[in-house]
Amino acid sequence: MLVTYLKHIFGSQRCMVRPPDASKPPHSFHELNAKLITGESFDFLRLKGKKVLIVNTASNCAYTDQYSLLENFQRIYSNSLVVLGFPCNDFFRQEPESGSKIQEFCALHYDISFPLFEKITIVGEHRSSVFNWLSSKMHNGWNDRSPRWNFCKYLVDEKGELLLFATSAILPTHKELISLVER
Repeated sequence: MLVTYLKHIFGSQRCMVRPPDASKPPHSFHELNAKLITGESFDFLRLKGKKVLIVNTASNCAYTDQYSLLENFQRIYSNSLVVLGFPCNDFFRQEPESGSKIQEFCALHYDISFPLFEKITIVGEHRSSVFNWLSSKMHNGWNDRSPRWNFCKYLVDEKGELLLFATSAILPTHKELISLVER
């Protein structure tokens, strides 16, 4: 029973890369925008020409220490990659804090320099437009997997096309993720 539950949360395929025959998305990731944790609007067109790693985050999760790995990843690949953190309280209420508290926590414990966004919903009918695009084949051309837990990762290429979906268990140090960022 526990194995079945874990497979439901994390999936049997922990890392999925864009198949060669995937269709071109009808809309680029760069056409989206979201509000930063400070309330300012952030237009993703600013990210054109860089790879983007999008992560749904939480401050009270067993995976919260991935913040330090994500920050290190951002610093190593800062010339070609931007990490975007989207706090979310959808999974066992592991991000109950306000935006200012989340920002303070991330600065104090992980010295986060990458953009953090307003707390969002990523499951259900009120799912954010960003995660709607990331987890809908109709929008991104190939992937229908949505996060089932905190710290799932999506990698978007320089042209705004989705390259990879990875479950929470896949760390930013995973060879497939690094290989895609370095190519």
